[in-house]
Amino acid sequence: MFSSKAIRVAAFAAASLFTAAASAQSGKPAEIKIGITTFLSGPASVFGVPAKAAADMYIEQINAAGGVKGVKIVPVYVDEGVGGDKFLSEYRRVVQEQGVKTMLAAISSGNCNIVAPVAEDLKVLNVMWDCGTEKVLEEKRYRYVVRTQANATAEMVATVLYLLRTKPGFKTIAVVNQDYAYGRDSWELFRNTLLALKPDTKIVAELFPKFGATDFSTEVSRLQALRPDVILSTSWGGDLDTFVRQAAQRGLTRNSLFVLPLAESSLERLGAIVPDGAIVGARGDHYFLHPELKDDPKLKEFAQKFKAKTGAYPIYSVHHMIQAIDAVVANYDKAIAGAKGQWPTTEQLADSMHGLKFRGLTRPLVIREDGQGLEDQLLGVAKKTAAYPFPVIDKMVIYPGALVTAPVGKKSPDWVRTLTPAIMKDASIKAFPALK
Repeated sequence: MFSSKAIRVAAFAAASLFTAAASAQSGKPAEIKIGITTFLSGPASVFGVPAKAAADMYIEQINAAGGVKGVKIVPVYVDEGVGGDKFLSEYRRVVQEQGVKTMLAAISSGNCNIVAPVAEDLKVLNVMWDCGTEKVLEEKRYRYVVRTQANATAEMVATVLYLLRTKPGFKTIAVVNQDYAYGRDSWELFRNTLLALKPDTKIVAELFPKFGATDFSTEVSRLQALRPDVILSTSWGGDLDTFVRQAAQRGLTRNSLFVLPLAESSLERLGAIVPDGAIVGARGDHYFLHPELKDDPKLKEFAQKFKAKTGAYPIYSVHHMIQAIDAVVANYDKAIAGAKGQWPTTEQLADSMHGLKFRGLTRPLVIREDGQGLEDQLLGVAKKTAAYPFPVIDKMVIYPGALVTAPVGKKSPDWVRTLTPAIMKDASIKAFPALK
């Protein structure tokens, strides 16, 4: 005959075994490690450090609310500023030695090209959270690699459309781009789009200073002599800041219309140096004064908290980081539902990312079957106002991602050549009134 104490012990042991079995069956981990690559050093850190600050702040907020189904997120950072070889070595170390199953990588298009095939070999979910190169997903189909924002095609097509809307009568154009994957690829896309829609345009200079250049005197001198109607630069971070400062010091910004598709991230740093009327893009519809959502609680509260923490307003790298984290969290919900409540494997997470619908801080997005995110594009012109000590974006237009992104299976440089002027009148394009 069993004593009541023995029965209680047996019952406790059985319950413990049941709980352990259920836990093992569900596979729920003690924590979710997410590897995050960003520039923490070098001239691009002006872009990468705010993104890290945003990730820390947002992950802390998610964890305080219970994490992902009760599991907290633990970020593991990798500095992209260390160079390609060391960066790849660190990427592998984080995955193979620290057991990270999800990576947010990377900012640099060159780094995205490097890690995509590696992620596929390692069978780790790699979310390309900021890089723009369109080639990485158009030249090969991946299972484990997706992008939670637009590629350079959407950004450049939208920029051309806004330029033709704003200054249709220009005749000549020059480009000053960083000499690396995104700088070269974005110019190819811009040029092919422009010549398809305005074939009489004359390209007077194609200048590609090295990535991280600190002296643009040669480029500025040549452009002063050529006096093109339009000067395009898809540069970003410290490179863009330095080029615009040196161009302004020499008076170049008074002679040509500057088209800066990535300059939203530089407005606060450059301040009054940015000339009124310069065309500015936000690499998506990412703007703390978004014409539709500036009073939306999610965007407004985050912008206020980020400003209080960092002293600056969130730039598009911040938006892209939040967008990627939101996509990862939303994907866990989707994958767990698809697995009937079981904790998903990395393979299930990777598969469910395709077709995922989610929202970051601005308009909703969807990830296509090829892993490419469809992200709407906001363009406008710089304007100085009394409300802020730096230019804001005026005369904003938002171009839908589906309109300005090459269809699945198409190569972007070829697809943009097929565009016709009819795209400029598409009813899905939304223009907003000028600021008063």
